[in-house]
Amino acid sequence: MSDHTKSPFATVNPYTGESVVEFPAIEGEEVDAALALAADAFDAWRARPVEERAAVVGRAAELMRERKEELAQLITLEMGKLIAEARGEVDLAASILEHYAQHGPGYIADERLDVTEGEAHLVHEPLGVLLGVMPWNFPLYQVVRFAAPNLVLGNTLLVKHAGICPQSALALESLFRDADAPEGVYTNLFVSHEEISRIIDSPHVRGVSLTGSEKAGARVAEAAGRNLKPSLLELGGSDAFIVLDGEGLERTVAAAVAGRMGNTGQSCVASKRFIVLDEVHDAFVEGLRRAFEELEPGDPADEATTLGPLSSERAAADLADQIRETVEQGAELVTGGHRIDRPGAFVEPTVITGVKPGMRAYAEELFGPVAVVYRVADEDEAVALANDSQYGLGGSVFCADAERGRRVAERVETGMIWVNHPTSTRPGLPFGGIKRSGYGRELSHLGMHEFANRKLIRVLPADAKLGGIAG
Repeated sequence: MSDHTKSPFATVNPYTGESVVEFPAIEGEEVDAALALAADAFDAWRARPVEERAAVVGRAAELMRERKEELAQLITLEMGKLIAEARGEVDLAASILEHYAQHGPGYIADERLDVTEGEAHLVHEPLGVLLGVMPWNFPLYQVVRFAAPNLVLGNTLLVKHAGICPQSALALESLFRDADAPEGVYTNLFVSHEEISRIIDSPHVRGVSLTGSEKAGARVAEAAGRNLKPSLLELGGSDAFIVLDGEGLERTVAAAVAGRMGNTGQSCVASKRFIVLDEVHDAFVEGLRRAFEELEPGDPADEATTLGPLSSERAAADLADQIRETVEQGAELVTGGHRIDRPGAFVEPTVITGVKPGMRAYAEELFGPVAVVYRVADEDEAVALANDSQYGLGGSVFCADAERGRRVAERVETGMIWVNHPTSTRPGLPFGGIKRSGYGRELSHLGMHEFANRKLIRVLPADAKLGGIAG
């Protein structure tokens, strides 16, 4: 199988290698027309009562649930997600739309500030046209995480989706249109990477959000900074999964498998580095090995399949190279480590131990079914190892004493961390990282404020005493 090269927007089934459909990219005047349409739509959209904007987002949630099977099958076709997980992604995306339809107006309600004379209010106003650059691994969830709060807020959106899931991108655009979003409020853009910087340069665009690679994030942040425009980045991760004791080891191993193997390991917040105290290390590794070896590769559209392909041939080949070079550098391969001898972008579920600084798996993000397990002597060594990473997205701590778990969690340098559960996501909880995992927060009330003008309105009586002016 080879990656599709004719068009930057093409559906290629990663299970079969079959090229299904492709779409041409737009450029030049077509892009400029989409920018102008989004800018024209903004004034009318922001002027609508917030309850009406929220109703459109709520209707989108209803349509998403009605189209659940169609959307799930598209996700599975385009990036290989197991069909049950694809249905779960539709449910999660719909719940985010519902959350902002219900809570969004309250999140941006005027805030009265305490002053001694007159009144002071903080109001939340939309900025204008926003560009969203989205990844392939969660074709619905990661788009609505950006779209739902900003549509309720009153911004209009241009969405550049990943090249390998164009049908999912079009399905989302149709969904918002069918939910009665006016033309120009939500626009899908099939544009090349080269066009993105020019779009950010446009005076019509007021902000940009990207979920993707560090390389892409750096380019977008540079363009946004050059134009003095706000940006939000959600980039890579190498989440630590810290095991402090052997209590409930069976559950801990099951959590490790779920945290590592969800979406075939292709998640920024997947558990990737398993940091295990010495007294439980060997039993943990053995449990992980057994569980990984029980996974059965197959058609991701088949309910019985427990191991799907990676998203593309390139992704599978790159991951296999990372594993091979790490083992050549001296790490121990416990199980897996190779491509599976069958058609499709498959890599064996893999467990590696003995990884040391300088090895590829120590510093790089492994985006697929690979668990790297470290042995540590104590809690302090576990925290030090967890923090010895360029990433800081999520993480988790497992131990019988939840309060001890909380204390350790407070010492780990991440944007999010869960105790006794793999890193996960909920509409009402903030999502985002630090260090090279990016900046800004999505979801919860914080997701409403990233691209809002939080404007102070100060009202004083006409005869108020004039004070000094600063700034």
